[in-house]
Amino acid sequence: MPEVPFPGGQQQNQQHAIGGASGRTSGSAGVRAAEGIAMLLWAAASFVIILWTSGAFDWNTLVVMVVWVLTGLIVVWPGSDGLIARYLLGLRRPTMVENQRLAPSWYAAADRAGVDPNRYTVWIEGGEIPTGSSPGGNTVSVTSWALYTLPPSHLEAALAHDLSVHRHGPILVSRLLHWYSVPARIIGFLIWQLLKLSRTIPAVGCTIIGFLLIAYFGLILASLVFYDSLAVPLGFLAPLFSPLLFIGANKFAERMADHATADLGYGRKLLEILYGWQAQHEGGQRRGGFAQPDWLAGQPSVAERIRALEVYLQRR
Repeated sequence: MPEVPFPGGQQQNQQHAIGGASGRTSGSAGVRAAEGIAMLLWAAASFVIILWTSGAFDWNTLVVMVVWVLTGLIVVWPGSDGLIARYLLGLRRPTMVENQRLAPSWYAAADRAGVDPNRYTVWIEGGEIPTGSSPGGNTVSVTSWALYTLPPSHLEAALAHDLSVHRHGPILVSRLLHWYSVPARIIGFLIWQLLKLSRTIPAVGCTIIGFLLIAYFGLILASLVFYDSLAVPLGFLAPLFSPLLFIGANKFAERMADHATADLGYGRKLLEILYGWQAQHEGGQRRGGFAQPDWLAGQPSVAERIRALEVYLQRR
């Protein structure tokens, strides 16, 4: 956990033992599959970006790819979790006061999940979203909205949501896939900033986006004219369709994480969290579909998560 030591964890009781056992049901297999698919997509996109970059600067492609693969050795260093969390995902460490608020809920969630709480570190994710993303490795995230809005029992459920993902699959593989996804995430961040700029300052943002689109389609046209094979043009067209794969994979991963949280016994509390968030942000939910931030981020809407979780709880 964070630098400020938390008080001793609670002893497991019969209810927690039952919850920990139920966490190894259908949700766990879904989490492993969903996270694996999502991270492999990120890693594959990153390798394509590295390949294109080496070709654009006329570098030795084989040497560049070998060097990039070897950089994955950094994940052997445990500090790589903090590096990815802070600089890639924009998370921050909790303050002393935040530690004191997190401690009881964190130890209760780890106790029910049957894991050692000292094995993980909790980071704060900014933003008005109900549950945090999954940073991978030994990093657990909780949103600032959950930290300052939810009562302890519901904060426990929010922490369990991310922890449920970490309980399944090798940590080293998770770190490796997160590291190899760095180039794609950087490009994704730049695209997201351009979209935000186009909404904030339409004249500037739309001009930049228009120029990039013209250059991009110019490359596709040139590849159709100068290459005999369709492999290169299809490669340039891949970025137009790959976001659909990312959106589908991210939605599937979020749904499976909700299921795994329910398997730990937090299904009802997670529903209450989602309903509470939806009530607070009802005005923002009424905007047009293409303007919704969760659509652009490839995340399911809260209403979708609520419907899927309700169906899952009814079937259990």
